[in-house]
Amino acid sequence: MSSPIADLSYRHYDGELLPPVNRWWAIAKASIRLSIKKKGFWIWAAISSYWYLIMMATYYFIDNFFSGAAQRGVVQLGQKNPLLSTIIWKDQFLNGFSISQMLLFVIALLVGVGTISNDNRANALLVYLSKPCTKADYVIGKWFGIFLPLTAVTLAPMLFFYAYCAMSFKSYGFFSQDALLLPKLLLISMIPGAVHASLALGVSSLFNQGRLAGATYSGIYFMSLFFTKAMQVVHFKMAAGDHAASPLVDKLYYFSIDGIQIGLAKWILATRGSELFPHQSDLNGIPPTSLSVPQPSFAYIVPLALIACGIGVLVAWRRVRAVEVVGR
Repeated sequence: MSSPIADLSYRHYDGELLPPVNRWWAIAKASIRLSIKKKGFWIWAAISSYWYLIMMATYYFIDNFFSGAAQRGVVQLGQKNPLLSTIIWKDQFLNGFSISQMLLFVIALLVGVGTISNDNRANALLVYLSKPCTKADYVIGKWFGIFLPLTAVTLAPMLFFYAYCAMSFKSYGFFSQDALLLPKLLLISMIPGAVHASLALGVSSLFNQGRLAGATYSGIYFMSLFFTKAMQVVHFKMAAGDHAASPLVDKLYYFSIDGIQIGLAKWILATRGSELFPHQSDLNGIPPTSLSVPQPSFAYIVPLALIACGIGVLVAWRRVRAVEVVGR
């Protein structure tokens, strides 16, 4: 027979009973751990930064080639590189951000679409939503479990490219063009995480299998992407013709998952975007900047983003519930 408990002082405890805090963070950390254990997460995260690496290699080659030409006397010593002098630096970050959209979507599929559907399949909501964990703790924790990894993946190559340009191209207006570029980049890096976390969470809550949720979210993403590309082609044709592009077409361009993110980035950076080396050539006499879709207004892009994210979170909130099966 086992001996009785010797210390019975706990029976007389009359101190304060504090409720558990940061319950959502425990759920978020569990989701993040599952994400970073996947090899695909790291592979796609590395691939998503490829355009920043291409820009760095391009600028490095051009800078060194021009410096060598100056040492050989081909160009005047001390003259600035004419190609680097035309660069609009914030537009290059916009280019890198825009080109990485599909790769960030793939990462969102890996870390996001199964986050609730797999719990539905395992009946884990009975455990998650048992006291003292609430529905708000669960939804917020799952949301941050997608938001934080995507934000980190988006921000890391931006900061690396920013550091490279800051050290190499100060004399080419890197700081003077936009003194607030760094905080703007920090804000932009949160956009993919917020958009995909909200939408993927809503889609995931509708299913009991991660594969079905992933297929559904992929369908929504690519259908909206094709619509955006169609609007881009229409804008290009109209800008290359004799008349200006339609404002309606320009607004519809942002009516997609990618379009919302690119539109928010353009609004934050206050630019419509430009090429890798702008102002160097025209297409049929048309400045290249006229071929890019203008930045959307605050009154259009911000409500559009809030509505899209709000629908995803609302669907997840309505669908997340613990259903207990009681036998006879």
